[in-house]
Amino acid sequence: MRIVTSDIQLKTSGHSETVDITSSVEKNLRATGLKEGTANIFSVGSTAGLTTLEFEPGAVKDLTLMFEKLVPENGRYHHEDAWHDGNGYAHVRSALLKTSLSVPFSEGRLILGTWQQIVFLDFDNRPRKRKIVTQFIGE
Repeated sequence: MRIVTSDIQLKTSGHSETVDITSSVEKNLRATGLKEGTANIFSVGSTAGLTTLEFEPGAVKDLTLMFEKLVPENGRYHHEDAWHDGNGYAHVRSALLKTSLSVPFSEGRLILGTWQQIVFLDFDNRPRKRKIVTQFIGE
């Protein structure tokens, strides 16, 4: 069994920008030479998240609207009392979505459905440089 760690660097604009990172994860997997195992994908930071989604404009918009209904940007957040940075909603959204995702792989390929992509959501209120860690465990 081997463990191989690499990363993906992104520049994002925040405000629930949604980025399809499937091809970047697949590229990192191919570089390992591993054939069977698990891919762990982790977003470094507390104002973003990872999930799978059919990456098409309607589904992306639906997801964005759902977060705005559940955790509105202009809501009242106690995080603002401590930091006054205007991104309390981003921390709550990240906690709801989570910052990590596991995807099995076989024959050197991620096991994803036909319309299933790995997506990164940046909930922060400003552009950011983001680091996503990919760790592959397998043989």
